[in-house]
Amino acid sequence: MLTVAHKPVLLKEVLSALSIQPGGRYVDCTLGGGGHAMAIIQNSAPGGQLLGIDADPEAIRAAAINLSRYTDSVLLVNDNFVNIDAICHHYDFYPVHGILLDLGLSSMQLLDDPRGFSFQYEAALDMRFNPKQKITAADIVNNYPEVDLAQLIRKYGEEPHSFKIARRIVQSRPVNTTTQLADIVADAVGGRHGRIHPATRTFQALRIAVNEELEHLEETLGKTIDLLGAGGRLVVISYHSLEDRIVKQFLQRESKDCICPPSVPVCQCKHTASFRLINKKVITPSETELDENPRSRSARMRVAERIGSSEAPVKAVSSKLSFKELRRGFSLN
Repeated sequence: MLTVAHKPVLLKEVLSALSIQPGGRYVDCTLGGGGHAMAIIQNSAPGGQLLGIDADPEAIRAAAINLSRYTDSVLLVNDNFVNIDAICHHYDFYPVHGILLDLGLSSMQLLDDPRGFSFQYEAALDMRFNPKQKITAADIVNNYPEVDLAQLIRKYGEEPHSFKIARRIVQSRPVNTTTQLADIVADAVGGRHGRIHPATRTFQALRIAVNEELEHLEETLGKTIDLLGAGGRLVVISYHSLEDRIVKQFLQRESKDCICPPSVPVCQCKHTASFRLINKKVITPSETELDENPRSRSARMRVAERIGSSEAPVKAVSSKLSFKELRRGFSLN
């Protein structure tokens, strides 16, 4: 993987939203290069601890280098964040003060030619965050029936020309590289219109499908309820409407005491609110950040605070075990 400068998106806003405190415990579910993680550790000193999770083993290795000064405060785990509950329980790392999900691709992944996340470089159609995953983008592109492929591109890419694109892909099989696929899509829809490359939505759809991103996001959000202590913060940064819609609907639902349909006169669900919305309007990058980091332009951040926990508010103290003990049996393999 290429080593690139990592600019964490909405960094100041994330630190404020997490309400960082000395001695706090935090989980960064999408570690990437460790930009957010480093700032969280620095601002939670003394005594702060961070559990960093990433499905991409190369991201874990890069973050381990970037965070090498903080080895006593950071534990890195190569796994999908959908397993956050099992990971936190395994390391006795709960309740926590804050959980961060910065969704989407990192700069490192966009510049990592061999895995084919970007159509700007010729590479095999892979798109797996973790190379141990079985299905690749090539499997989908070359084996899905035309109708299924079109529906996938429409559902996950919100692509209005999905059936044209799927038909042209099927006619062009086998499709082996990113540039080949990008040319096929551009030919199917008639070339570039505006600043967005015509293959952008198709590549997004394939990446989401390969990594089951939306399903994992929805499942993970539900698991944060039991991991956050009272007063703990959940911060989610999304980059397209499908992600943001899932986050918005989850927080709206979990911030209400009753989620029965309006037609039900008396509450039957017995649902109780788990979160209090911190920002009712989505938080977006400032003009200054957009100038410095154009890739942040689509970022949308939502924040909520855990309420109604049976436990007292989580205290700013070290984990139940030292990180030296937590690391027993742990490796970056």
